[in-house]
Amino acid sequence: MRFQSVFMNHQKIMSRRRKLEKFAELLNYSHVFEMTEIGSELVRQSRESVFSPKGKWHQLFEKNQPLCVELACGRGEYTLGLARLFPERNFLGIDIKGARIHQGATIAQNEPLKNVAFLRIRIELIALYFESGEIDEIWITFPDPFPAKPNRRLTAQNFLNIYHDLLAPGAFVHLKTDDMDLFQFSLETANKHKGYRIINKSENVSYMRLTKPELNISTYYENVHLLNNKTIKYLHLCKID
Repeated sequence: MRFQSVFMNHQKIMSRRRKLEKFAELLNYSHVFEMTEIGSELVRQSRESVFSPKGKWHQLFEKNQPLCVELACGRGEYTLGLARLFPERNFLGIDIKGARIHQGATIAQNEPLKNVAFLRIRIELIALYFESGEIDEIWITFPDPFPAKPNRRLTAQNFLNIYHDLLAPGAFVHLKTDDMDLFQFSLETANKHKGYRIINKSENVSYMRLTKPELNISTYYENVHLLNNKTIKYLHLCKID
């Protein structure tokens, strides 16, 4: 029993050490930006570079192209998949978990994908880092459904309000989820919001995969849900003024 306890403690220490190593490595990636402190508009691009990216995202990619954002991107699988499908657009994955971002950022570095970057911030603070109308598209893929805290859902009214200001005219919001409660909630909030029109909705996205290749991108969580015989729901919104 004592040996097992020592082993588990060792594993925790090694895991913590590896996370710290990943955080340090992120500062060596020029395509990764990190929040400096809560409430600040500044981001850190390296140990030496700290600046405000608000209104400047088109300058931070190799090409000036439409900016698409994935919220709660996790390992960045969808961000990377979209970037490969649409090289004529720039993609920015946003998450607060540095160890997860590290995986996608490393893949983007190694391929290399010049139209991919990552931003490590709290999503509720997103308005600090973008100008009004600076984002051309938002993807929300398999977010936490927050069953006990619906106001924290990324399709809650308060978040839709924030997105509406940051999105360019006619821009899109996409949601993919396995959670029926979140899907129904998102439909209701979108229907109530005067700033959006529902373009498409489906309780089983498998019927749309042939016509929309961007829906074929698979993530770890999507594969798990499919193995558990869950259907993937999809909601497509357009910003209106």
